[in-house]
Amino acid sequence: MIKKIKFLAYYLPQFHPIPENDLWWGKGFTEWLNVVKAKPLFKGHYQPILPADLGFYDLRVPAVQEEQSKMALEYGIDGFIYYQYWFGKDKMLLEGPAEAMLENKKITIPFCFCWANETWKGIWHGLHSSDVLIKQLYQGVEAYKSYFNYLLPFFKDERYIKIDSKPMFHIYKPEEIPDIKSFLKLFNDLAIENGFKGIHFIATISSDDFALGHNEIFGKVDSGIFIKMRYGSENQSVFAKINKKIKKNIHGKLKINGHIDERTKPLIFDYKKGVEKLNGELQNKKSIPQVFPNWDNTARSGKKALIFRNSTPHLWQEHLQMAVKNLIKNVENPQIVIIKSWNEWAEGNHLEPDGKFGRKWLEAVRNVKQNNNLL
Repeated sequence: MIKKIKFLAYYLPQFHPIPENDLWWGKGFTEWLNVVKAKPLFKGHYQPILPADLGFYDLRVPAVQEEQSKMALEYGIDGFIYYQYWFGKDKMLLEGPAEAMLENKKITIPFCFCWANETWKGIWHGLHSSDVLIKQLYQGVEAYKSYFNYLLPFFKDERYIKIDSKPMFHIYKPEEIPDIKSFLKLFNDLAIENGFKGIHFIATISSDDFALGHNEIFGKVDSGIFIKMRYGSENQSVFAKINKKIKKNIHGKLKINGHIDERTKPLIFDYKKGVEKLNGELQNKKSIPQVFPNWDNTARSGKKALIFRNSTPHLWQEHLQMAVKNLIKNVENPQIVIIKSWNEWAEGNHLEPDGKFGRKWLEAVRNVKQNNNLL
């Protein structure tokens, strides 16, 4: 059972070639290619953001995950949340690193999964939003059973994060699952059949989703992360202003292949002001705070990037400290902070050392742990 406040960081298992990315983007593609191509979009813009200590690693190499585990634990990260891309029965992508980790006991950091249940679109890499690469499917009971059976060896691993004997399982977009109630019940029942007390479900829910009535879904899960980055409601989040700002930044409409792309300039927000909006009160007793050290997806989106400028390890430490402070005041809430992310380099969300700040992002995490007696 989780007692002290734990820091869990999302982990992107993308940095190795797969046949699908070879087909879509060229032989040997990983997002390191985008990272090195990034260019500054304005004076003082820190791009490209390049890795330091761990270099341009390949996750097929066992020593990489071993070193990531060692480094994360040294600086106070309590676990990785592996993004998992399950698109339907017998179809997964980027599963290799997690499967290798399961077999490699030298990787000691605890872990769990986040089912990133969304269709992959070319917009992730600057193409049009309607360019579907692979579609997320929901195929009912038999497919869900197949998915659970795949997950079961991971759930049984001693490193898998559990709360009250329930494996923790995150769902990125529960509102997208048409039979969400039966999915949750099935997974819970199957877990009990296999010796657990159930599944500890964590949902990511935007403020708008909650306001629009998806609180019925939220009532079915154990806890949730309210993602204001998914365009929170007008009275709650600075990110709600994104749509307004898009309209103000239109320099003309460009029609390509039947699609209209209206934005020709990046959306730029100040990091300090932005995270102050995020550091508000927790929504309810199930809420888990999410924090991020930086956000700049120029590497993926070029001039269509979303950028939080002026982020520094010092401001990141303040942001993380405020999340801890909120949890200390709310002891009935899950004592967890979600960090986005360990290694999403193309989005600018990373704790791994970079060329400018080195290990200072990680040192900020350890400082917060030490200052609050969480080590």
